[in-house]
Parts: sequence; structure tokens; C-alpha cells
Amino acid sequence: MVVTMKSKAAGESVFKVTFEWDDSQGIPGAVLVRNTYRSEYLLKTLTLHGVPGKGTVVFVANSWIYPNVDRVFFANDTYLPSKMPALLVQYRQDELNNLRGDGTTGKYEEWDRVYRYDYYNDLGEPDKGHPRPVLGGTQELPYPRRCRTGRPPTKTDPRSESRIPQYKIQEALNIYVPRDERFGHLKLSDFLGYSLKAITEAILPIIRTYVDTTPKEFDSFQDIYDLYDGLLKVPDNQHLKELKKKIPLPFIKSLLPVAGDDLLNLPLPHVIRSNDYAWRSDEEFAREMLAGVNPVCIKRLTEFPVKSTLDPSVYGDQSSTITEDQIQQNLEDGLTVKQAMEKNRLFILDHHDNFMPFLDRINKLEGNYIYASRTLLFLKADGTLKPLAIELSLPHPQGMQHGAESKVYLPAGIESGVDGQIWQLAKAYASVDDSAWHQLISHWLNTHAVIEPFVIATNRQLSVVHPVHKLLSPHYRDTLNINALARTTLINAGGVFEMTVFPEKYALEMSSIVYKNWKLTEQGLPDDLVKRGMAVPDSSSPYGVRLLIKDYPSPASSRPSWT
Repeated sequence: MVVTMKSKAAGESVFKVTFEWDDSQGIPGAVLVRNTYRSEYLLKTLTLHGVPGKGTVVFVANSWIYPNVDRVFFANDTYLPSKMPALLVQYRQDELNNLRGDGTTGKYEEWDRVYRYDYYNDLGEPDKGHPRPVLGGTQELPYPRRCRTGRPPTKTDPRSESRIPQYKIQEALNIYVPRDERFGHLKLSDFLGYSLKAITEAILPIIRTYVDTTPKEFDSFQDIYDLYDGLLKVPDNQHLKELKKKIPLPFIKSLLPVAGDDLLNLPLPHVIRSNDYAWRSDEEFAREMLAGVNPVCIKRLTEFPVKSTLDPSVYGDQSSTITEDQIQQNLEDGLTVKQAMEKNRLFILDHHDNFMPFLDRINKLEGNYIYASRTLLFLKADGTLKPLAIELSLPHPQGMQHGAESKVYLPAGIESGVDGQIWQLAKAYASVDDSAWHQLISHWLNTHAVIEPFVIATNRQLSVVHPVHKLLSPHYRDTLNINALARTTLINAGGVFEMTVFPEKYALEMSSIVYKNWKLTEQGLPDDLVKRGMAVPDSSSPYGVRLLIKDYPSPASSRPSWT
């Protein structure tokens, strides 16, 4: 007997099924489910009550069931492979084989559940004159694997995978990932139509007025402040109303206006809430290296002058030109440079070696001009940092093998006239380097890309009843979908990264070079802190390490997760 019951959640249905069961049938360890409807549905859980000898047995599915396909779901128990009940072993193996999909060919469809590896070979469009190198599979350009989509190769480069045309935007943004990897188990197309229309009709025209005369730039600081000051009024737009209803993320919802003359509700950055120009101070410049968007690159200074790790036979002498005389005057407590290093009070944000090999090519791109930067900082007695010097470098005009051409800039207040403005520019160039590194390496590569092969491997090698699978899977949620969408609109040729981050078409190639030095064993928080010299081993600490800068929010709040 089947009875429909009232659901506790909107859009969900609950059914009660009654059938006979006795002790001789044992305790069920798995259920087979077949969908006889014409369309798919999301099965969340199946709960058996009153099972003899057990009481309640729960089968957690959280999976889309497509028509006429048998699916198996195991009871919410945990088994190592050697402990799996004998009658369930074959079901476990069949399920893993389905997820591996080895031997399958052709383009995967939304109902496929295949986790296979592939290279990053779908970023460019060689058939349209926009090739990009294949990342992964070679020593020259290594890269984490991505989830295979099975799309055919391009005509001009059989190594590259074809892309879905930009004008087929809904299809492009529904790029293949196993269906259960989609955001909140929703189809992106469920709210995509509204979002596209809302953005094009209501948001873009407003933003465009601020960048129309200078592409990729704001015309003035005031244009930026206007984004936060409630001066951007959005016209009444039905699509915005529908979009706000359908987006499940509360933060994004809060940004979207819903009625005529509503404002684009961008949250005001804390740093300018009391002073519009607080971001220009040396204190804030240094603070953001510890508490800004990229607090994972600053290091303790252990040698002076600063040496380069670049191959001198290729890049010449890339050593820093910052001298002791230049920074001595800004040290405190009568310390020399050597004494300050010994007391762990000198730090560096070093983006010199990161960008120098690419500067020639990057600066030949239209509208681009950047420097490789080194920023030295001093830890004051009050526990805060202050900048001592910024070195900006370019490749030698006679060739990279001749080293770098560098200039050192020293702190100067706004009241210092030209020197003060030049110091502001030096800080800006250093910040641009750090911002690009954050977006490309700290965020994309080290947070998103490197995790994807672990997601694939977990689903290919570990059954859902394996204890490690149960521990890892919550941390993987939405990763494959986010990364697939990134390949569609963010990191692809002509995508958001190339339009907004200065390495432009060399951005992903640069991230591949960085990945050569990526080591899993160095990614744990304590190991990373010790490697960068931001902490020292300390057996008396409950975390095993002691921070050298107490006001370092990111690791201070994260350490409990590592104990």
C-alpha cells in the first residue's frame, strides 16, 4: 500500500509504503530502485521502520534517478572492502564500474554518472584562431586532471577538445559533470534564463556606463565608490525578481535588487567604512598581506640581500638590489638588518621569481605593463607590520640572460608630494601582483584545480560505504560543477580571467609552471606555516606550532581544524 504524505519541504514529496517482512528475510543491506516515469526525479532517502532485529534502516540516496535504469543504494552503514557482506560485494563492484565508465566513448549526457580523467585541453578554440596549450600529461606543462566530458576534438588540433559555441549559452553552462555533482541537485538551466536576461537587461547597462570610455578600467575612484554608495539605481525588471527567487545562495540574493529604482546592493568594504582613503595607508597595505584576500604568500626573511631561485644560466643575476642602507632608517629598536632577521622581525612578499619569466610576453600585450615585485616588511613592537621597501623589476632590455633592471622605492607619506604619489604607485604595482597570484594560484589552482582529481579518484576507487568516502564527500560538494563552469566562462580563452587578470592568455600556462613545484605533503596548514617561516614547531602548543605574528587571522582561526 502506498500513501502520499505531507512533505516538510517545499517541492518535495513523501510516500509511505507498507509491506510484509519477517526475521527469515534478514536485515536489508541495499535496495534496488527503478524509475518507471518519463522524467527523472531526485531520491533523497528511503527509510525502513520496524525491521525485525534492527528497528530502522536508512538508505541515503541524494541522487537523480533516470527512467528505466536500475540503481542500487546501500544502507547507511560503513564497511571496509574486506568487511563488505558477501551478498553486497558484487553490487558494490558493479556500482564502481558504472562510475568509472572505462571503455565508454562519445559525449557524455546529463544522465551519465561517469568519473573519468582528462587533460585541460578545452580552454582554447584553435578552429577560431584562439589556441591554448594543453595542460597536463607532459613534464613541460603538468596540471591536475579534470573530469572528462567526451566532446569531440577540434578540427585543427586533435589534441584539443571542442568547445560548445558561446551563443549556445544554456548548453555551454550545462557542461557535463555527473548529475549529482550539480549545485544543490538543481539544473543550472532552472534559473539560467532569468539570470542571463536580468544581467543583460538590468545590470550590464549600468556597469557599462562606468567603463565605456576606458575598457577594462574605471574612469575614476569615484566610479568605484559609487558602486557602494547607493548611486547605481536598477530599473524595475521581472527577470531580476525571478532570479532572486531561484538563486539558493543567501549572500548572492542579498546583492540583487527586486523592484524599480532599487539599488545594486554591493556591501561596503570594511576598510573604507570610516575613511574613504584608509586603503592608501601603509598600515593597511601591510595588514592585507596577513588578513587580505591572499594571506598565504608572505614569508619570513631568512637571507639578505634576497636571492633568486631562477636559473642564472637562463635569467642571469636576479638577486634583489635592496640594500641595508635603504631600509636601516625604518627599522626600530636600534636593530640592524641581521639582528632583525635573527629576532624574526623581517618578512617579505616576494613575487619576483613568480612573474619575471613571463614579463616580456605579458608586457607586449595591449594595455599591459607590470613589474616583478619584492616587498620587505618589518614587524613592529605592537605586533603589526609596516613596509620597508618595494623593489620593482623588469627584464634587462638586452635580454633575459642579463638579469633584471630593478628600482627600489621607499615609504613616503601623501604629504611628501611627488615622492608620496610614486610610493602609492609602487604599492599599487605590488598589490596587482599579489591580486593576480591570489586569483590564479592561491584560489584557482591551489583551491579548485588540485582538488578535482581527488574527487574523481574517490568516486572511482571508494564505494559510498567506505569510511574514507563518507569523510571526504561533504568537502567535495559542488567542486566539479564550479570547475566545469570555470572552464566554460572563467579560465577559457577570452574568459573572465584573461579579461581581468594581467597575464591574460598566458595565465593558465603560468599556473602550470607553478604547479611543477606543488607537493601534497606541504599543503597542510602547520607544514605550510613552518615552510614559509610564519610559525615555528612548538611542542607546548596544542597545535604543534607557534605563530611568529599573533595577529594573523587566517591560520589563527584555522589551526583548531588541524589538531
